[in-house]
Amino acid sequence: RAAKEGISCEVIDLQTIIPWDVDAVEASVKKTGRMIVTHEAPSTNGFGAEIGQKIQERCFLHLEAPIQRVCGWDTHFPYAFEEVYLPSVARLQDAIRKTM
Repeated sequence: RAAKEGISCEVIDLQTIIPWDVDAVEASVKKTGRMIVTHEAPSTNGFGAEIGQKIQERCFLHLEAPIQRVCGWDTHFPYAFEEVYLPSVARLQDAIRKTM
């Protein structure tokens, strides 16, 4: 959907978080100047915060926009409202726009 707005995105799907491929993420951020981290866990204390911190440390002068996180909400996981709780296409599109 971002492509319809003339925005191209590079996606890195980390297969593991211990260890995680910090070099691949760093190379992507240095190339694009932007980063969005998304995962299903709550935003607070989620692993996305660790990724964001490490990339901020390594790529500060290359970032053209603040790092965005699209995560679950900081609440108990509501099984009945899973589609509202989990990151959605609309929330990702909003984060993409914010970084542009």
